[in-house]
Amino acid sequence: MTTNRLGGLCWLLAGPLFLAANLVTGLGWRRPPYDWTQHNISDLGNVTCGRWDTTRPREVCSPWHLLLNSAAVTTGILLALGVLLAWSALGRGTAVRVTRWLVLGAAGGYLLVGLFPADAHENAHVLGALLIFGSGNLAMPVAALVRRSGEGDPGGGGAALAAVRWASVTFGLLGLVGTALFLAQVDLGFGVGGMERVAVFPLLGWAAIVGARLLRSADRSR
Repeated sequence: MTTNRLGGLCWLLAGPLFLAANLVTGLGWRRPPYDWTQHNISDLGNVTCGRWDTTRPREVCSPWHLLLNSAAVTTGILLALGVLLAWSALGRGTAVRVTRWLVLGAAGGYLLVGLFPADAHENAHVLGALLIFGSGNLAMPVAALVRRSGEGDPGGGGAALAAVRWASVTFGLLGLVGTALFLAQVDLGFGVGGMERVAVFPLLGWAAIVGARLLRSADRSR
């Protein structure tokens, strides 16, 4: 298996893994039950039970927090490996270089979020969340600037970012708007927890699309 293919597989798996961990960890909640509209993603990773957050107080008790935190670390590793293994296949040029580093920044954010739960290491956790919100969601509109010409590699995979420009624009705008509304505590009827997911999940969906494109390009080159 080529490194481009491995990189695409890493990006393809990152989103489903993190989403599954959200779903399964939430099932472990009893008192209170987990509410996707009212509870933050980070609440799933809190290591203690009790009333949490002075800004928006809520009861938090996540018995399976280790699963969510491990999944966040793994997601960060998969995103980083995707960039590093498929480095040349993503293309050349300024927009590609900036996209790579922004995704790596988001990957670092997932590592911080998973290694430092919010109720145990709040400052490091908040830094990680900001990297996911900022670096991750900026990566997609920057990727939309990648041009088709002059960005291929001999294996034919270098057009991956240019070929999914529509996804970069759509998911990037969705993530940036979701981030702005979440930070402003405007939920549009989704709840604050729901709006946080609008801010977080677009990057993972976009990575899956790019990953699938990388896999297809690797198959064609063979």
